Amino acid sequence: MGAFGVKGEVRIKSFTADPSAIGDYGPLSTEDGGRTFALKITRPVKTGYAAQLSGITDKDQADALKGTRLYAPRAALPGLPDDEYYYADLIGLTVMDTGGVELGVIHDVQNHGASDLLEVRAHGQSATVLVPFTRDVVPTVDLGAGRVIVDPPEGLFDGD
Repeated sequence: MGAFGVKGEVRIKSFTADPSAIGDYGPLSTEDGGRTFALKITRPVKTGYAAQLSGITDKDQADALKGTRLYAPRAALPGLPDDEYYYADLIGLTVMDTGGVELGVIHDVQNHGASDLLEVRAHGQSATVLVPFTRDVVPTVDLGAGRVIVDPPEGLFDGD
């Protein structure tokens, strides 16, 4: 997010299913929850939308928000089909192999175009491990138990 114009508007990129409906999710908050804003899209612009945030009335206030990420409340997000997950629901889950050995914890979920990758902080390794988030490699996601079961390719968690 960054300032757009001189009247306190901001430029935003929306990652919701319908990007133009970002204002319909209710008040958006900063990552730490310290600030909350109602958002109203004013017009489409190159690479996103111009929007007005509640309480932001001039360019200086908008400039101060540059780089800030805003989040919709989890309860406002629509439900998903059985085999789909919000990234936020996966982060922090314990990763276990098919034999029940704990391998690490999901630190992040990445997508560079081809498919999703689970970034796992593996026990005993300084670097993270990227695990393809496919049904073959990750046959079980159990949000209730707080874990995923993986059948990783040989050598993936060996800690080279």
